Amino acid sequence: MDDDRDPNLDERAEQRPLAPVLATANESMLDGLGQLSDYFGYNRVMGKMYGALLLSPNPMSLDDLMNHLDVSKASVSMNMRTLENMGIAREVWVRGDRRKYYEAEPDFWKILTNVLGSRELREVNQALDVLEISIGKLNDASPAMSGEDQELAKYYVERIDQVKSFFRFAKLVLTSILERGGKLNMDKVTRIDIE
Repeated sequence: MDDDRDPNLDERAEQRPLAPVLATANESMLDGLGQLSDYFGYNRVMGKMYGALLLSPNPMSLDDLMNHLDVSKASVSMNMRTLENMGIAREVWVRGDRRKYYEAEPDFWKILTNVLGSRELREVNQALDVLEISIGKLNDASPAMSGEDQELAKYYVERIDQVKSFFRFAKLVLTSILERGGKLNMDKVTRIDIE
């Protein structure tokens, strides 16, 4: 036996079956995170992979994830790249094994900040830009329109401006979360007042 080989490696390779109540909790968590991932426009497998990593006391290889979730290696590999790029999972070194292993990022504020900052805030900013451009085009074209079309253009501008107000509010909320979220003690938050 190689002296550098980790004695726990064989235990990781052959994971014992979970007790029924643990298996039910595990499956429920994976399904829930898969649904949540799907709800937010990500791949369902990605949510399940994060759940598997989060509930695993040891780092998992791509093969471990493939077998645990019963999905293709290509799907596991592609989704792992996304999880890594979003800062939701990270590669870790396991002594005595050349395979790549991964673990979940357990800091949910860090995950939220990464996801909101990289995708959601960008989407809100793009939406605001599109709304501003639409209002500008309507205002520029309005003088050349017939009276009836001018009234409709004015109505459009009012409605688009309402949507724009909502997106400005969403941007404010997202920015506040990104700036202050990590400093909050979630266990002590009991209510949020907006004045």
